Amino acid sequence: MALSQFVAALLGGVLLIQAGVVHAAITVTDLADRQVTIPETVDRVILGESRYIPALAILDGDATIDRLAGILPDFEQTDPGGYAQYLERFPALAEVPKVGHASADSFSLESVLAIGADLAIFSLEGHGPGAHNRALIERLERAGVAVVFVDFRQQPLVNTPRSMALLGDVLGREQEAQRFNRFYREELARVSEVVSDIPPDNRPRVFLHSRLGLHDSCCETMVRGMMGRFIDAAGGRNVAADRVPGVSGVMNLEYLLSDPPDRYLATAIGSRKYQVSDADQPYVMLGAGVDGPMARESFRRATDRPGLRALEPIRELRAMAIWHHFYNTPMNVVAVQALARWLHPEALSELDPEQTLETFYREFQPVPLDGRYWITLGEETL
Repeated sequence: MALSQFVAALLGGVLLIQAGVVHAAITVTDLADRQVTIPETVDRVILGESRYIPALAILDGDATIDRLAGILPDFEQTDPGGYAQYLERFPALAEVPKVGHASADSFSLESVLAIGADLAIFSLEGHGPGAHNRALIERLERAGVAVVFVDFRQQPLVNTPRSMALLGDVLGREQEAQRFNRFYREELARVSEVVSDIPPDNRPRVFLHSRLGLHDSCCETMVRGMMGRFIDAAGGRNVAADRVPGVSGVMNLEYLLSDPPDRYLATAIGSRKYQVSDADQPYVMLGAGVDGPMARESFRRATDRPGLRALEPIRELRAMAIWHHFYNTPMNVVAVQALARWLHPEALSELDPEQTLETFYREFQPVPLDGRYWITLGEETL
């Protein structure tokens, strides 16, 4: 072979690897601590949770949906604003086959096998199949579908970089994953390096009200998982930690009124599909397509209800709402910064979470930043 032909062949191989179409078969360890052999060709991917599309976009960019062979529809159901952004950017997303609804029980093995997928990406725990669905996993693997587990939910701040590195390996996007993980670790360190020096007595007691407005009763919360982890990382003390075992649970409103927290934090599940003027709209609106005034007014209305309006940090405007879906995305580092800046404005006066969010979208997403992702009940800005 002539030297020019050899160089051309070598460059052609490099381009294939960079496109993520073909790589040598590899064995990886996933987040369930399983050894998984990934085939040489990975161009038909099943997503157990379509909310992971923005995570894939960090790696695949403009080619984000090119190898999506099947998804669960949880993205459009739980985050319609974000889904609308992706649908506008990638109209073909609407044609990606649905392989179930928004639960593990609805996952259609027959649909996946008919699609002829190479790889299935599942979460350790979540809306789609989890690590405990062993029979499903075994049947997929017997049919030649490699299955890997990621985690942005149970231990988000520990497992986000591990999950992104894993996705980079299996999709042939190692350099993109390394680039994102450098950004992630640097931005998280900007908080942890300061928070580590804050004494426990100087850390505000925070009550986290999960999915404000979803239930008439009060109050669902998160503790050892999901966004509950963000409070500790941001330099707060979760008041539910000694009273609610496990990942999540319910706190009694009477207890919160008799022993009020220093700060009240709500998660927002409302989106731009709601109008703030709708009398029956009970949620805080945040995320894609929601502006600041709309978000703040929805927060005011959501907290203006019997019992909750009497809670001391709400009365005194020591309250904040944050986009609920931060807990299930690599964007979670931005949430930690926003919370830390709110809890410790003097110690972290140089921290700019809005700038971090803008950088995330500019550098790692194929869609623009358009919307508010946190808001305070008062007029303070973070």
